[in-house]
Amino acid sequence: MAHVAAWKKDMVSELVQDMREYPVVAIVDMAGIPGQQIQSMRAGLRSHAKLKMTKDKLIRLAIEEIAEEKPGIKGLLDSVHGQCAVVTTDIDPFKLFRKLESTKTAAPAKEGQLAPFDIVVPKGPTPFGPGPIIGELQKIGIPAAIEAGKIAVKKDTTLVKAGEPISGPVAAMLPKLEILPMIVGMDLRAAYEDGVIYKRDVLNIPEDYYTSMFATAARNALSLGVYIAFPTKETIVPLIAKAFREAIGLSLTAAIPTKDNIGMLLAKADAQMLSLASVSGYSNDSIAARLSSSAAASAKAAESAPAVQESVEDEEEEVSEEEAAAGLSALFG
Repeated sequence: MAHVAAWKKDMVSELVQDMREYPVVAIVDMAGIPGQQIQSMRAGLRSHAKLKMTKDKLIRLAIEEIAEEKPGIKGLLDSVHGQCAVVTTDIDPFKLFRKLESTKTAAPAKEGQLAPFDIVVPKGPTPFGPGPIIGELQKIGIPAAIEAGKIAVKKDTTLVKAGEPISGPVAAMLPKLEILPMIVGMDLRAAYEDGVIYKRDVLNIPEDYYTSMFATAARNALSLGVYIAFPTKETIVPLIAKAFREAIGLSLTAAIPTKDNIGMLLAKADAQMLSLASVSGYSNDSIAARLSSSAAASAKAAESAPAVQESVEDEEEEVSEEEAAAGLSALFG
């Protein structure tokens, strides 16, 4: 039987203990991160998390060992490859993802790395005075010339297209031009919590994505409840208001007088009388004065219509996320 080094056993035991102690276990990609930056990231996580880097085989052994206590954690095994580390924490996977993303920083490119996007040197002056560097710029394809005592780039120049390898001379020149195209930091590959594996594509969403989506669904459900006349605690008031408006409209159309619409019916009849008088040419002093006053009022109303519309839009009642969520719950039980 092959001898197993004591430090390997200790490391597996430490990983198992950490996975047992914390509810969230995550696998992060550590490739290409300088040691100094790793130490800085470790310090930033220290109050809420532990970060351990070791051999992939030892990480797999620890996951296998803790699997009986944490069902479903074996789903992390697919993410254990290359240069990776284990993060154990009490931060939920979504907050952990955002925290790790916030630690990423711009870094200079190295020879052979693939450009993450089109690397463009913009047109304009550089910080360099006249000297041999103008030849270096021209050698890598940057059109440069002396302008006002400084070396200037004559036009926007794409040095490397996204996905293409970065050559040695270009990698050496980019920091001098203050172009740092690489983003260095811990990439969270997958996280485990309460039997569920969260992959990067699930975690990489805006912070308010689900709350906004739920609020929109709740508002739409509330609108649907009113549209189909489905009575609930949240829809009953707008339903009654809608029914009242429709009843008033019907009574006006049918000219059925009630205590609620008599004033509107009289106003409607008066407006129809004035319209008929205007079309037929019939007039007396009283009607002529009213027609003149009505025309002036109409012109003034037309001028103020945009302002009135803006005011109405500003005063429209909005449903809060809490009310909308309550409406959705009431509508769909």
